[in-house]
Amino acid sequence: MLKKILYISGTLLLIVSIVWEYKVNILIWTIPTLMNIANPVQENIPTNWSTGPSEIQKRTDERPNIILILADDMGYNDISLHNGGAADGSLKTPNIDSLAQSGAWFSRGYAANATCAPSRASIMSGKYPTRFGYEFTPVPDASRFIVSWLVEEDDPVLRARIDSELANSLPSFMEMGMPTEQITIAEVLRDAGYYTAHIGKWHLGHAYGMDPQSQGFEDSLTLAGSSYLPENDPKVINAKFDTNIDRMVWTSSQYAARFNGGDLFKPDKYVTDYYTDEALKVIEKNQNRPFFLYLSHWAIHNPLQALRSDVEQMTHMPDHNLQVYSGMIAALDRGVGKVIDKLKELKIYGKTLIIFTSDNGGANYIELEDINKPYRGWKISFFEGGIRVPFIFSWPNEISSDVKIDSAIHHFDIFSTIASAAGINTDNLNLDGVNLLPYIKKENLDRPHKTLFWRSGNHQAVLHENWKYIVSKKENFSWLFDTANDPLEKNNLIKSYPEKALLMKGLLAEHNSKQSEPLFPSVFEMPILIDKFEGQEFKKGDEYIYWSN
Repeated sequence: MLKKILYISGTLLLIVSIVWEYKVNILIWTIPTLMNIANPVQENIPTNWSTGPSEIQKRTDERPNIILILADDMGYNDISLHNGGAADGSLKTPNIDSLAQSGAWFSRGYAANATCAPSRASIMSGKYPTRFGYEFTPVPDASRFIVSWLVEEDDPVLRARIDSELANSLPSFMEMGMPTEQITIAEVLRDAGYYTAHIGKWHLGHAYGMDPQSQGFEDSLTLAGSSYLPENDPKVINAKFDTNIDRMVWTSSQYAARFNGGDLFKPDKYVTDYYTDEALKVIEKNQNRPFFLYLSHWAIHNPLQALRSDVEQMTHMPDHNLQVYSGMIAALDRGVGKVIDKLKELKIYGKTLIIFTSDNGGANYIELEDINKPYRGWKISFFEGGIRVPFIFSWPNEISSDVKIDSAIHHFDIFSTIASAAGINTDNLNLDGVNLLPYIKKENLDRPHKTLFWRSGNHQAVLHENWKYIVSKKENFSWLFDTANDPLEKNNLIKSYPEKALLMKGLLAEHNSKQSEPLFPSVFEMPILIDKFEGQEFKKGDEYIYWSN
């Protein structure tokens, strides 16, 4: 009897130990099924966008149309405008480049943060996101468990730090968003008589009036899953990586969208093309009234999935990951071209202000080296590679062609610039951003900003004139760069210029004293190598920061 009890106990213990050892993989297998049970996805449901005046009714409101195109995780080197050829140098982005050729582009365009949600909050509000506590990026509920378990598998030298108890006490993902008292650019434009439409990613909350329609958009086609097509669709080619974030994203992936808060449904094509085609419908239906279209693409965020037809054009590239990634960029550029062509077809191209940017730099977890070339760092760091992004303004009737400006600008400038183009006074909104049109038109030859700041808990930075100071606080790591002579941040002058370092610390401390406490706490801190992508071996002397979220 005793032997039988010991045998059964040993067997159960073995089963439990096996389950525990492979708990992440088990969770990865089960979460998609549970998500589909909890939130069933229907077949495609056609959208029903609002329709403006017919062509018979002459357009009397000559204010410009405004289209804001936001890419996701697009590296500085991902458009050929910057370095002559994206990816391995052979991928061109002619349509994105053409926006700059027909207008103005800023070589020093900065994201508000090195992750998506705070940057989007800054764009929508015209302010530093830390002013109202939107400091960290909300993580989907299921992904918190995956992250906490994956931490246990990290390199013991550079292991992420996580407070699992605090993580489990956070509000749900849907409840963590931008406070509703913040006035968005969509609300301002809507109240001024613009039709407003949102397509794609939101990431600013959905509960308690934080959803796009409650925040100023008359219509909203919202991203409800991170897949571009089902993983096994014959039209798609995938690239996967054995990195924590990539595994997390694949696990929580759904191929789904939602229109105006309705039921979840499957788009009818590759998501980047789907969003583009829906944007064309918005433009077509509202060509006879001023409209604001926020086209917030999921591309080129992971999971890496590209159309087979696009990847087949990249076979000259030596690496499968690069081929898929490049195919995703090609789809995004194709979409920009379709928007331009539609505006020209309807003869409203000249009266349309188009802004193109990205929420942050390229990510380290997709195992590609040159996406932020020539800059150091990645998404999730305040080195240039994490926050230097494409920044283009095209408005043929008002902006001269092929204007290049080297002054530093910031995501929060988009709000003021759009409002000015629409003839709206924003003096009462206490914005941090400035109207860039006088600088683009050479009416103001000063720099738009003397000082800019970034903060995500432990990791912070300040750019003051030509000096940049970066800190990873708990580790007591700090960097000081003279960006006028060292734009690539290779020569750390922190010990050579102690007085300058003290000045920068003081500016950062003063700025922080005026910001709000985070709306929800940071629950983990992640190590990020500055000069290596995730998965490459850490060696003594490699520089890194710890990022709070």
